[in-house]
Amino acid sequence: MKQEASKYQDLGLLLLRIGIGVMFMYHGYPKIMGGVAGWAKLGAAMQYVGIGFAPVFWGFMAAASEFVGGMLLIAGLLFRPTCLLLVITMGVAVAMKLSVGAGLAGAAHALEIGIVFLSLVLIGPGKLSLDAKFPCKLGCNTFSVK
Repeated sequence: MKQEASKYQDLGLLLLRIGIGVMFMYHGYPKIMGGVAGWAKLGAAMQYVGIGFAPVFWGFMAAASEFVGGMLLIAGLLFRPTCLLLVITMGVAVAMKLSVGAGLAGAAHALEIGIVFLSLVLIGPGKLSLDAKFPCKLGCNTFSVK
């Protein structure tokens, strides 16, 4: 029975990568297109984790992690580093929501998807990914839990 279920594991990971990747591109696109003013507003969230400098840079990085990260998720390329950056982005979002008084209900989505990304760091992209087809020579895709 276990072998029967495991034959669909890579297809399941592909569907998860495509679905979440498309949604992150959808949410990241307006942030990327927001320009300097939008990036500064987005990057101001870093104050909630004790970083008050360079809000434009941090805002651009958050927008890029969502939009470009979504593309990389779909392709399964640089998968674990991408998921790690998205864990950090979601961590900042959780800190901001909790700091402004939104409570757990307000932070729940970012917390949930952050847990998904952290899990994906451990699971990996699966065989139906560019990482599987073109292994990283720097060892960036060799971490796995077995």
